[in-house]
Amino acid sequence: MDPTSRWRELMARPDDQIPLDEAALLIAAHADPGIDVGAQLARLDDLAARVAPADTDGLCHLVFDVLGLRGDGETYDDPRNSSLPQVLDRRLGIPITLSVLLIEIGRRRGVALEGVGMPGHFLVRDPARPELLIDAFSAGRRLDRDQCAGLLAALAGQPVELRADMLAAAGPRAILARMLANLDNSFRRRRDQSGRRWAARLEAAIPGLPASRQLALADSLAGLGCPTEAATLLEAVAGRPGVPPEAARSLRTRARGLSAPLN
Repeated sequence: MDPTSRWRELMARPDDQIPLDEAALLIAAHADPGIDVGAQLARLDDLAARVAPADTDGLCHLVFDVLGLRGDGETYDDPRNSSLPQVLDRRLGIPITLSVLLIEIGRRRGVALEGVGMPGHFLVRDPARPELLIDAFSAGRRLDRDQCAGLLAALAGQPVELRADMLAAAGPRAILARMLANLDNSFRRRRDQSGRRWAARLEAAIPGLPASRQLALADSLAGLGCPTEAATLLEAVAGRPGVPPEAARSLRTRARGLSAPLN
């Protein structure tokens, strides 16, 4: 099965049944068709076998001390930082990809970690020590709530209230959507229209995206020469419960306008 078809199949599953490792590797396979997803999954298996002891400390020791994975502070928005195989090859990544590797290597050894989608900086939580979060970008540094608040304020450049929902666990769909949004930003800055196109198509296939994000994707896809996908997103937003009838009619009119040249 080709990577796009497999992606759509996985996104149709309930959130807790989506294999995060495989789905993240499918994103990488769109950037580099030469990637063998099965071989990369086996690579993660081999790395997990080296975790000792099989706990959070042993996992962090392998990933950050032995393998030497670290945050790429110099070329942060390099698209390679959003590819799990490239992160392993280069030993460089951004918070979310480093976190995914930590979560998925740990899962293979019975170390249950969860992603935390704090704005601007993805983190990892060990449910056994929920008061401390792991910053994979900073070699596994442990952060308490006050330190998370300080990090958030530093990223925003001003004091920001750290609400409880900002440290909520993120499921596979939310993590994958964030990875694709990061890629979209990287491709946009590089004027890589081909990259933006496949990234937007993959993100558009994720159920449950906020309406605002679906509308933004519809605009992007329309501008990237994908009117059918854009019209489908507009129709989806128009059919959402609670959308005012007038707004729904406007969205459907826009969708028909995108579809008309194809008829």
